[in-house]
Amino acid sequence: MSKDVIPQPHGGHIETIGLKPALEERYLAYALSTIMHRALPDVRDGLKPVHRRIIHAMRLLRLNPGQSYAKCARIVGDVMGKFHPHGDASIYDALVRLAQDFAVRYPLIDGQGNFGNIDGDSAAAMRYTEARMSDVSMWLLEGIGEDAIDFRPTYNEEDEEPVVLPAAFPNLLANGSSGIAVGMATSIPPHNVAELCDAALYLIAHPAATTDELVRFVPGPDFPTGGVLVEPHAHILEAYRTGRGAFRLRARWHKEEGSRGAYAIVVTEIPYQVQKSRLIEKTAELLLARKLPLLDDIRDESAEDVRIVLEPKNRTVDPELLMESIFKLTDFEVRVPLNMNVLSMGRVPNVLPLHEVLQQWLVHRKEVLGRRSNHRLQEIARRLEILGGYLIAYLNLDEVIRIIREEDEPKTVLMRTFGLSELQTEAILNMRLRSLRRLEEMEIRTEYDALQDEQKKLESLLASNQMQWKVIAREIARVKQAYDETSPLGKRRTTFEEAPSHDLEDIQQAMIEKEPVTIVISEKGWLRAMKGHLGDYSSLSFKEGDKLKLAFPAMTTDRIIVVSTGGRFYTINANVLPGGRGHGEPIRILVDMDNDQDILTAFVHEPDSRLLVASRAGYGFVVGEGEVVANTRKGKQVLNVKLPDEAALCRPIHGDHVAVVGENRKLLVFPLEQIAEMARGKGVRLQRYRDGGISDFTTFTLAEGLSWQDSAGRTFKRGLDELMEWLGNRAGAGRMVPKGFPKNNRFT
Repeated sequence: MSKDVIPQPHGGHIETIGLKPALEERYLAYALSTIMHRALPDVRDGLKPVHRRIIHAMRLLRLNPGQSYAKCARIVGDVMGKFHPHGDASIYDALVRLAQDFAVRYPLIDGQGNFGNIDGDSAAAMRYTEARMSDVSMWLLEGIGEDAIDFRPTYNEEDEEPVVLPAAFPNLLANGSSGIAVGMATSIPPHNVAELCDAALYLIAHPAATTDELVRFVPGPDFPTGGVLVEPHAHILEAYRTGRGAFRLRARWHKEEGSRGAYAIVVTEIPYQVQKSRLIEKTAELLLARKLPLLDDIRDESAEDVRIVLEPKNRTVDPELLMESIFKLTDFEVRVPLNMNVLSMGRVPNVLPLHEVLQQWLVHRKEVLGRRSNHRLQEIARRLEILGGYLIAYLNLDEVIRIIREEDEPKTVLMRTFGLSELQTEAILNMRLRSLRRLEEMEIRTEYDALQDEQKKLESLLASNQMQWKVIAREIARVKQAYDETSPLGKRRTTFEEAPSHDLEDIQQAMIEKEPVTIVISEKGWLRAMKGHLGDYSSLSFKEGDKLKLAFPAMTTDRIIVVSTGGRFYTINANVLPGGRGHGEPIRILVDMDNDQDILTAFVHEPDSRLLVASRAGYGFVVGEGEVVANTRKGKQVLNVKLPDEAALCRPIHGDHVAVVGENRKLLVFPLEQIAEMARGKGVRLQRYRDGGISDFTTFTLAEGLSWQDSAGRTFKRGLDELMEWLGNRAGAGRMVPKGFPKNNRFT
């Protein structure tokens, strides 16, 4: 006996198997079942098994358009009992979605009762609602009784269900699909069926057409809830080329003028699959959290149509900037994914580009046409055989009557006497007496000739590939005519626009409430933002051993530039600085500043200003403030310095001349134009020193004179004539400072 088989009492045994192969085998079976029979749609009819079974069950119940409705409980019961052995809740949820005109672009089911709404309210229980098929379902079923598709046994083998529907309607792209399988998912947004028909007709005429050509006919999705697509055309094209991508979809809004210059923004369409009630609730939460400072109020005035009213803070608020800030934070703008992962020809999961999806649908339609034509040929052959027997009977009517009256086995005698087939004999024996009229014989001859003509046409059709595509094109043209721009369902609902070209910085600032603050920086590098503009800094408290380094007024919407002694510039938004209740936070928590560097200075960023920066060794240059803004925590290296040298000064420029004073108390005045303007570097020499380095500099207008303050607060001023002694060129040594210059060698 094998060592892997353990003997058991009563003659049984347990076979040991490896856990890994057992798990792999069972999980693979589960994964394939989920992919094939639950999550992914078939590329041919765009349906998952549960949807296909619902439509098939409703067909058997004869719930056609124009017929009376049936209780959804009855439909769900038939689907669950005959075809889909899963929970009734999942079946009913699928049925409800097929009837929701805000969830499905072209509803497959015509519902009566409460089937939910765009607010997210669920449908009434299935015992209260009724349903029947819509015209779209009839397109999908067209030809199902003519051997157009295969049937397979149901789960209990008591009945049959269709493997796929004939699908004269391009349902996969028209209504879209979504689902999550094991290791893969699908997400296909809905499209306009008239545009799909145009693309299919072009593909029939040009079989080698690429996705790039077809996008001229299918420019993008068409959602049941409308909205505005702001995705660039190049991105849309790439998504359709690869079968993967995403689309930016925004709510549709317009500005409504009020009295005295006031206005309101009215949203009339919201993005696809966004619950209106949740959208308003989330926006209201952001409003209360003061993250939408341009917005004053939001209210829902919707009835049957969507109407969401947004009140701006005041009449001066730019409506586009307000909407951009709302789009950035809320689901008034969403990204709709595209992942055209489908069961290719019902068997192989595959991500297909646009032209492949349409091509496979057309191949399916061609197969359906061939099968229906062959089925009709078989019916014609059978009918012609019967009509041939009828004609023989009319020609020998008296003899036929005699045989039927007198013979014990009339069937056998008829077949032997006239050379009839069994089918023809059965038809003659089952013929009614009223059919023995002369007129009936003429009608049979007419029908016989007509069927022969139809038979020839069908045989010609099956023999000609070109004729088959012509018939398919006519069928597609019928669908397009039924859903053109003039039909209630046909008009495109989603339009295309370019997103307003607002600066990202403007949008960012629009989402910050503008309030005055005072930026406080301590000697040890602790930062905070005190509310309001403080006039007296003497009351500020600091940690033990620390004191005030600098403080200046700002607004919460400002950006603060912090300069380190290593010549690196950092950018911090004022609104992210800690409040003034504590001592703030160390600079190294907010930015990545090296431990051997300290804060040199800080100021409010003014994009149009220019700065003069200088190192301790007396090198410097002019730089625009737009060049020093850093987008990361690491900052931006502007002034290049090597130890023991370090950044010493950074000041805004006001004037046309520069006054530099060194630690040796020598002053030099020269034109500002002699200093190079650059974005990064070591700079040029400002003043030459034998020992020491730079102490201070200032910029001023020579015509107005140079001024400074002494330690007692007295102001001294020297005009052009009095400065002639110190005027020179950049990189000079300068002369000793004039009488009255502060002992600390500082201009302020």
